[in-house]
Amino acid sequence: MSEAQAGQGAPSTPDWSAARYARDARFVADLATPVLDLLGPVQGLEVLDLGCGDGPMTAALAARGARVTGVDASADMVAATQARGLTAQQADGQALPFEGAFDAVFSNAAIHWMPDQDAVIAGIARALRPGGLLVAEQGGQGNVAAIRTALIAALAEEGIDTTLDEVWAFPSAPAQRARLERHGFTVEHCDLIPRPTRVDAGMEAWLGTLAAPVLARVAPDRREAFITRVTRLVTPALRAEDGTWWADYVRLRYRAILR
Repeated sequence: MSEAQAGQGAPSTPDWSAARYARDARFVADLATPVLDLLGPVQGLEVLDLGCGDGPMTAALAARGARVTGVDASADMVAATQARGLTAQQADGQALPFEGAFDAVFSNAAIHWMPDQDAVIAGIARALRPGGLLVAEQGGQGNVAAIRTALIAALAEEGIDTTLDEVWAFPSAPAQRARLERHGFTVEHCDLIPRPTRVDAGMEAWLGTLAAPVLARVAPDRREAFITRVTRLVTPALRAEDGTWWADYVRLRYRAILR
């Protein structure tokens, strides 16, 4: 997918590199077991892994006996999932093409990349059979607040005025609960979970991988300096005395049943 021109409209979805994501952001999947456990037994169930990335959770679902289909907007991520011998297809999570096809939908660290949250939840509801289960974790209100503020400030220095709402959606728990209920779900729980997360690859690697849609707004010859500037801005808040980096994650985790 092509980059957006710096300063012109919303950034396009980046063409994610599965190899880079596996190298610099494997902690995303490593920390997902509690979310996966919320599904309960999945043996024999048709499960959609929404935002499957390079497939680690798709593989985990398959290992638990689910008949799982991964979906991701990135062609490279879909190819990496398929290379594991798993079923996956490319699709926009804001326009899911499924109708009553699944017993459960699982999503980890993906839905916040889909700014039209109502379209996402409506598509999930269409994809599920009546009584189907949704279990998801995404960024919630306050997620990466220090990083986001530094990015906004550095973008302003580049002449780009944005709140980054077109990149990330980090809803509050009450807002997401209400959204789920509007789209036909009974919400069992929907909670914000502060989870400071160690970033062993370092902040520059985090930015290069997980802020790729933001970097796409910056002129290519300015990106290295931009990353250096953002890293400097977040250092007081996110680098510990021993030099380790921490991302200020706040997760929104929910489990809901389609009525």
